[in-house]
Amino acid sequence: MKKLGIIGCGWLGNHIAERLSNQYQIFATTTTESKVDELQSKGYQTTLINFPNELDGEMKQWEAAKELDAIIISVPFSGIRGVQIPMNDKRENLLNFLGDFKGQLFLMSSTGVYSETDQDFTEDDQPAEKVESESFILEKSPQTNILRLAGLMGGQRLLKNYNISNLDQLVNHIHYADICSVIEKMLNNQSQSKVYNVVAPIHPNKEEVINAQKDLPYDGERTTIGRTISPEKLMKELNFAFQYPDPRYFHL
Repeated sequence: MKKLGIIGCGWLGNHIAERLSNQYQIFATTTTESKVDELQSKGYQTTLINFPNELDGEMKQWEAAKELDAIIISVPFSGIRGVQIPMNDKRENLLNFLGDFKGQLFLMSSTGVYSETDQDFTEDDQPAEKVESESFILEKSPQTNILRLAGLMGGQRLLKNYNISNLDQLVNHIHYADICSVIEKMLNNQSQSKVYNVVAPIHPNKEEVINAQKDLPYDGERTTIGRTISPEKLMKELNFAFQYPDPRYFHL
């Protein structure tokens, strides 16, 4: 059985591990000591590791890395949108942890790399080499696949469960099941050096989504202008069909 590493086995990392654990032996990392037993109970080889914002001179290469066929990095290495947080040392800690890993590599990035402009963005609008939170890993590991994830949804993560403002704003969301499918397909294809927007192709406004998830009618006008992120490149190159193309129905 092939071996897959997941650095940062949180909400998304757990979903990825559960999806792929019948195909791969899972090697996971967590920053939380209490989660080690939980992950090990699922059969995952688990390492407790932190990536502090200050350079850790004791950071060694992940012992498991030499055994792994692929690694998925699901740890945030950029600040919250609009907030500048020094990340260089944290990123250097990650690179030291990866060591000279030469296998298939994925970095979970964010559609937050695009500006707050009312237009439809494609990957070409923001080359990874010009995005600080992405380029740092490409310099050392040019084979890295960059997945720019939209707002993470699915399960109990539904827009109706949050206090929401700007109800006429178009959404850029993605169901975790589709993220898992994208990764699975790229693993099977041995994809390398790809940059994809991973976002549901339909962009209703927030009020439409909330009303649909509450089984309420929507009587407003359909918003047509706003900031949207295009998944066309992903759909074309991977011949990918979304299981959940419309955020209004993520609850079904």
